[in-house]
Amino acid sequence: MTVASSQLGTYVAEFPKFSADTPSWLRELREDAFAQFCRVGFPTIHDEDWRFTSLAALARIPFRLARRRSAGLTISDLAPWRMENAAARVVFIDGHFAPELSEWTSLSAGIDANNLHHEIVSHGDNVAAHLGRYLDTKRDPFCALNTAFAEDGAYIRVHRGAAVRQPIHLLFVSTPQDAPGMTHPRNLILVDEEAQASIVEDYVSTGEGAPVLSNAATELIAGPNSTVEHILIEREHLATYNFSTLRIEQGRNAHVHSHSFLLGGALVRNNVHPRLAGEGGECLINGLYLGGGQRHLDNYMLVEHASPRCASRQFYNGILDDRAHGVFHGRIVVHKDAQKTDAKQTNRNLLLSDDAQIDTKPQLEIHADDVRCTHGATIGQIEEGALFYLRSRGLSEPEARQLLLQAFAGECLDRMISGSTRAYAAAAVTQSLSRFLHSTGRNIATSNGDWARHWGELG
Repeated sequence: MTVASSQLGTYVAEFPKFSADTPSWLRELREDAFAQFCRVGFPTIHDEDWRFTSLAALARIPFRLARRRSAGLTISDLAPWRMENAAARVVFIDGHFAPELSEWTSLSAGIDANNLHHEIVSHGDNVAAHLGRYLDTKRDPFCALNTAFAEDGAYIRVHRGAAVRQPIHLLFVSTPQDAPGMTHPRNLILVDEEAQASIVEDYVSTGEGAPVLSNAATELIAGPNSTVEHILIEREHLATYNFSTLRIEQGRNAHVHSHSFLLGGALVRNNVHPRLAGEGGECLINGLYLGGGQRHLDNYMLVEHASPRCASRQFYNGILDDRAHGVFHGRIVVHKDAQKTDAKQTNRNLLLSDDAQIDTKPQLEIHADDVRCTHGATIGQIEEGALFYLRSRGLSEPEARQLLLQAFAGECLDRMISGSTRAYAAAAVTQSLSRFLHSTGRNIATSNGDWARHWGELG
């Protein structure tokens, strides 16, 4: 390990605090990742992948590992984030598994859902075969940092031919801290050949306190002919720095749908990196980001087409108000042998104020000669013609704006598969949309609730 900069001092101090009885394979994985993190430190705006996102403020905060403690939370305290008809709910409080708050209601045969630490202790060989094999710790320092501090998170295994009829809800709760704290959830999702699964990763806060660093990473392996829907919902308080990475490895004819909803936090970075490694795979990357105040929302997409006859679609919509700053950096890489690739990338943005800002950078890197690839981006405001039309039909200006924003956000919900996950995501989006709407004297909450139920019924 090379000499770490002064900005890494607290991380260097926290790293040795892990238990000495860690399996040798995991200890080696952590040490290699931590050495890599110390070599490169935090990225700067001089790094191409981070040119629109400054981490100077985050690097100055002395984050310490959140300790395992009794937060005094009960199941009723988690009612605002209860997902109806979930097959299981696996809960983590400040990065630590909370079995007393978790529920396993309708898991069918062939499906394992537990916390990762338990699987490492009881079935270490199975975990070692996958954990850290796909995440690129050299490309992204936050992936290296997560791997270095990987201790717990969710473990999902859907065995061959099995199907999760209802979604599995992974709920990560941050509680108010007296001092800056950090968590590094590590999730491993294995969906075997011809299996089906729907997974929801949900990051929430019970209140606001000292700054929190939430640095999560998920490795999702979709076996041949499998079907997977993954949903990320981020809605933490405004003193949160949230970094999340979803690394997807797809087998032959695997179908994966990834949906991201960035609705909270102060500085948020969402990385989605699917690799279509088997012929005939299909991947949908769909997302919505909403920002007001001075929030910063960064979306980095890297889609690797490594095999022939694969298709990918990227659709990301952003709504930004006040002095919020959004970033979309979407990159499609078509490898030499990935002939007959069909890839499309679209980024659309609405700016609701003159001070809101968006940086969008779609990219294509093509090394094959028989492909069909397109990309595009749009930036604009609410269309005056549409606003005038709705007002001419009797709607007030706030009501008309509300309807247009709902339609814009609804494009992302339209692309979801499951009715229960769609309704859950719609309810989360509804709460966030209301911050953009001016008071009209009308019960907006009721109107928004009807809208959320509408999307659930469409499923």
